[in-house]
Amino acid sequence: MSNTNATNKQLHLSRNALFIIFALSGVALASWVARTPEVRDTLEASTAQMGWIIFGLALGSMAGLLSASRAIARVGARFVTVSSILCISAGTAAIGTGTYFSISLLVFAGLMVFGFGIGFLEVAINLEGAVLERAAHKTLLPALHASFSGGTLAGAGWSALMMALHISVTVHLFIISVVTAGVLLISYRYLPHGTGKEHLPRKKKETDPSTSSWTVWKEPRTLLIGLVVFGMAFAEGSANDWLPLAMVDGFNVQHITGSAMFTLFLTAMFLGRTAGGFFLDRFGRVPVLRTASLLAFSGLALVIFTGYLPIAACGVFLWGFGTSLGFPVGISAAGDESEGAVIRVSIVSIIGYTAFLVGPPILGLFGEFMGLLQAFVFVLIGIFLAGLASSSVKKST
Repeated sequence: MSNTNATNKQLHLSRNALFIIFALSGVALASWVARTPEVRDTLEASTAQMGWIIFGLALGSMAGLLSASRAIARVGARFVTVSSILCISAGTAAIGTGTYFSISLLVFAGLMVFGFGIGFLEVAINLEGAVLERAAHKTLLPALHASFSGGTLAGAGWSALMMALHISVTVHLFIISVVTAGVLLISYRYLPHGTGKEHLPRKKKETDPSTSSWTVWKEPRTLLIGLVVFGMAFAEGSANDWLPLAMVDGFNVQHITGSAMFTLFLTAMFLGRTAGGFFLDRFGRVPVLRTASLLAFSGLALVIFTGYLPIAACGVFLWGFGTSLGFPVGISAAGDESEGAVIRVSIVSIIGYTAFLVGPPILGLFGEFMGLLQAFVFVLIGIFLAGLASSSVKKST
């Protein structure tokens, strides 16, 4: 009985630490995104130039995503998590410094470090979440991603307060940098030791096709789950990177209004992920995701084509609410089968975060020529494809 109680206590502490870390990454990301219009104006960058600057975030993120699995296998997910958050803290400080001195290259470099931390972190904590979900025999990933959304919401709200008080971007980001490092010192110790470390490359792995990442990449179900996550993560990431600017440029509103629309999107994401567990348990993954993709598609279409701010605001909410469950449900579906689950979760995470972090800078290049609102048509296509592939997330028996 005592061993059972100790195990339950450890699971409880690990879960709480993961909730905090998911939220922390959301706060950091939203703090950068909400201030992008001011950063752009300070740097006097065009939309295309801003797209290249943001591409630093994508480059760093790709490096983090692609190296995370091997690092986890060597040192475990907890060590990777600690290293990631330190990179996020340092990158945030560098972005603030670059903005203060109007040095685009320093902002770019800061975003690379920040992005590396984000990419490195997200594979680690999604793996921690999937392992914890199986150990606890409960659906936890939507709630964990709701914590991320809650963090982005808190970060956006804090950013709006900073703007209302006329606090500079630099001071704001330095505060976030210090808070990020401080929270890390409190929370990291409650994560379990060695998660993922047992999956070091071995001779058995070379002879067992079920654990081969190349074999997993060829699985139709895994690829279709990846398509679901790709489309929904692209929709989420595009809003995170471009929604404030798109509202400012497309609807001729003030920066604080653009930030408010971003906050509305994050609120919808948070509500969708918070309520997601109830709907998923009641109706199942496939009907919920099909409905969600329809809501996201309809909402984004209202943003692009109406040209009327109140209707566009309704569209922003539907866009966020509909997009909210694609990523966490995809991760859960990838982890259905215990054999090869770590590799599948890692691969689907890489696909999702590639779309989340790399897709939006490319979208910005199209936005330079056709306008940001019109460029969101490519996001509509991604949502449509995710809806078509939604049957792939049906729970394995």
